[in-house]
Amino acid sequence: MINIDELKFDKNGLIPAVVIDTLSKKVLTVAYMNRESLEITLKKGLTCFYSRSRQELWLKGETSGNYQHVVSITADCDMDALLVEVQKDGPACHLGTDSCFNNTLYESDTIPSFSMDGLYDLLKGRKKDLPEGSYTTYLFQKGIDKMLKKIGEESTEVIIAAKADDKAETVYEVADLAYHLMVMMVEMGISVDDVRKELASRHVIDHKVKQEKMTGND
Repeated sequence: MINIDELKFDKNGLIPAVVIDTLSKKVLTVAYMNRESLEITLKKGLTCFYSRSRQELWLKGETSGNYQHVVSITADCDMDALLVEVQKDGPACHLGTDSCFNNTLYESDTIPSFSMDGLYDLLKGRKKDLPEGSYTTYLFQKGIDKMLKKIGEESTEVIIAAKADDKAETVYEVADLAYHLMVMMVEMGISVDDVRKELASRHVIDHKVKQEKMTGND
């Protein structure tokens, strides 16, 4: 653990803070902190920034209710920038969007960008638009029973591939299973964040159990 005195604030007494969602790892915003706002952040466990335009401190969420609960703060190798992981109560951007980064400047034609969130949004779009000839459209039109049948079939394929110790085939079948699970999630209104939060809660419980066992051994 480092000390706040080791950080390098710029000539204006500021240090940039890149804020990311602890669950999705999505960049939410880039803001600035001075020593006072950082101390408030550490004390309250809520992000507090320094507004360069208003020349004042601002506790994120104090007006909107969209607080950002700090999970961790990490300094970079030069000690002049911070990475702040948060659990957010609402949109990070003042425009009401999940992230401040929504305006695409460039996308590679050869290097694909993929995320589970992106796939989920794509599937939501398929359910809304139902493009003709799409397999996903077919699943949404057939409904939950067809989705569950496919999940059962793909689960069996995963088991067969894993039992055969075929890593490549297992990866292929796991991907098929994940896709059909996400189609079902869209159908049922279950978000990727819902699953992340459930897994995160289990991690916390597991961590506490581990600590209790270690204490018991003492």
